Amino acid sequence: MAEDRVLRVRTLLDSVRAEGRTALTAPEGKVIADAYGIAVPGEELATDVDEAVAYAARFGGPVVMKIVSPDILHKTDAGGVIVGVEGAADVRAAFHKIIDNARAYNADARIEGVQVQELLPQGQEVIVGAVTDPTFGKVVAFGLGGVLVEVLKDVTFRLAPVDADEALSMLDSIRSAEILRGVRGQAGVDRWAVAEQIRRVSQLVTDFPEIAEVDLNPVIATAEGAVAADIRVILSEAPAKQRRRYSREEILTSMRRLMQPASVAVIGASNEQGKIGNSVMRNLIDGGFAGDIHPVNPKADDILGRKAYKSVTDVPGEVDVAVFAIPAKFVAAALEEVGRKKIPNAVLIPSGFAETGEHELQAEIVEIAERHGVRLLGPNIYGYYSTWQDLCATFCTPYDVKGGVALTSQSGGIGMAILGFARTTKTGVSAIVGLGNKSDLDEDDLLTWFGEDPHTECIAMHLEDLKDGRAFVEAARATVPKKPVVVLKAGRTAAGAKAAGSHTGALAGDNAVYDDILKQAGVIRAPGLNEMLEYARALPVLPAPEGDNIVIITGAGGSGVLLSDAVTDNGLSLMEIPPDLDEAFRKFIPPFGAAGNPVDITGGEPPSTYEATIRLGLEDPRIHALVLGYWHTIVTPPMVFAELTARVVAEFRQRGIEKPVVASLAGDVEVEEACQYLYERGVVAYPYTTEKPVAVLGAKYRWARAAGLLGGGS
Repeated sequence: MAEDRVLRVRTLLDSVRAEGRTALTAPEGKVIADAYGIAVPGEELATDVDEAVAYAARFGGPVVMKIVSPDILHKTDAGGVIVGVEGAADVRAAFHKIIDNARAYNADARIEGVQVQELLPQGQEVIVGAVTDPTFGKVVAFGLGGVLVEVLKDVTFRLAPVDADEALSMLDSIRSAEILRGVRGQAGVDRWAVAEQIRRVSQLVTDFPEIAEVDLNPVIATAEGAVAADIRVILSEAPAKQRRRYSREEILTSMRRLMQPASVAVIGASNEQGKIGNSVMRNLIDGGFAGDIHPVNPKADDILGRKAYKSVTDVPGEVDVAVFAIPAKFVAAALEEVGRKKIPNAVLIPSGFAETGEHELQAEIVEIAERHGVRLLGPNIYGYYSTWQDLCATFCTPYDVKGGVALTSQSGGIGMAILGFARTTKTGVSAIVGLGNKSDLDEDDLLTWFGEDPHTECIAMHLEDLKDGRAFVEAARATVPKKPVVVLKAGRTAAGAKAAGSHTGALAGDNAVYDDILKQAGVIRAPGLNEMLEYARALPVLPAPEGDNIVIITGAGGSGVLLSDAVTDNGLSLMEIPPDLDEAFRKFIPPFGAAGNPVDITGGEPPSTYEATIRLGLEDPRIHALVLGYWHTIVTPPMVFAELTARVVAEFRQRGIEKPVVASLAGDVEVEEACQYLYERGVVAYPYTTEKPVAVLGAKYRWARAAGLLGGGS
């Protein structure tokens, strides 16, 4: 049966292609719908007015009449749709009007006739579709449909194909999900029937990659089923170019030699201060890299006390990485030598490639690298840092604070912001990597490596695009169960939707698709650069929560209200305090304080009140996370609060009770030192803000769900 339907659709698509068309007519769309079990109403193609009258009479009720023309995609815009036509006289009038409107809209349009379709009952209009995304390939979409679809833009996306469960989850992922369940006494829609329409469309575009876009809009969803009133299918102009893919084992083998090299050659090494080749050499030597460092320069015998080689082919023994510090025009010839030397990795610092319009030059080096089996990092990058190897292969300032955060950036400027933040906050890193033009190595390669790297506990990536979105999703899904992945996606525009030929295509803006699919992969998306860096810094510090119950303990009522808002804004849950726990908290707070949640101990309380309530929050197993709001007073100075909080949290962790604790400190400048003290001891604390600590806690919860540690995973 499956082979038969594929053959039917293949025959149809081949005939459409043979005619030089990319848009299918409505009757052709019905052939595809029937082949894939996509529910559509009864319909017939009338080539003259008498046929239209006969078909309408056969349906025995009101009908919808639509123009059928391969040259008119948007039938409503052309005045080519009339709804609720009944009776022979009205059918005749509608037929002539539709033909006249179509000719007025496009005098040269080929008109095959008028589609006569049974009128569907009233129901909820939704859209089901699929689009070919330049990053992720085939993507299936679902949302509220009808004529307002592009105004409401209440749509969600998934990678195709989807299974039944994933299709059902899409119904709950739109803002208006409650409407589908039934509101104000109206029955909800048949969720299984809607999900089946989604699943079948996703399978269709998976089976036939040449289908660029599919639109079922509207799908009329009722309690009895879901039927597509209109189906639009558009073929791609040309087959998509396939990017070369590497196996996981191949990626790990080359990345291991890149990130843990025993020997590095610097092509373009220099004795002259101010030259990039000099800066790279100094950083490698001064950083304490224990492996071999081989300067390559045809005009020097000795560079910084090390023997220089005329060519990289003259370097003795195996070399793991060649760092390029030469002008772009010389890179291709030097890369040929790297290939002949069988060096597996080339780090291309020079600019002057695709980013300046030199696409052919970049294509040339990619061809050379692929021919020789060399992986390329860059070009147009600042280099990279692998701190656990004491490796600083960059012309920028060195960094050697070892830790568990791996950071990558597509931009050199963002890379330096990462470095400055890490230094200021004393964040230990396992690596900082520039990606630049991403002619070869990109985020999925790095993610595959960092996912296995024992030194890396959290991965944060700034990116402007993904070269292969599906490879990234595959790597993210393998990594997220082990460690968090944070992404800052720059360039949130929908420019690619301008040329779309369907409603689905117009809705599939760059940002919308990225947002849903990154969430599907379990990635934490940061709204800005500072948030990405703060998430990366904090996530390894906080233990994973074991449940959803969050309690706020605050010395300031105003902070408590703001912290409550932040909890809600981040999709978290304030615990409903049971009577016995409420009574237990009341024992420690003054009569004019407030139990409940937030627990307001008031500002004038001594350190003992803070300590007692924090102890209770950590002791009670029904509480899963604490948010602390501190207000600077002389009664409880900032460092006193910090020391007692850190001491109590450490005591409970020694007892095996580990809960995430975050804190907001309001007060004079002394709170800055107190926050730093807390952070260094496992309590994520920020001065002068109620939003940041809760946003970080929210990121930890999102990762815990995606990793399957809590219910409701994405």
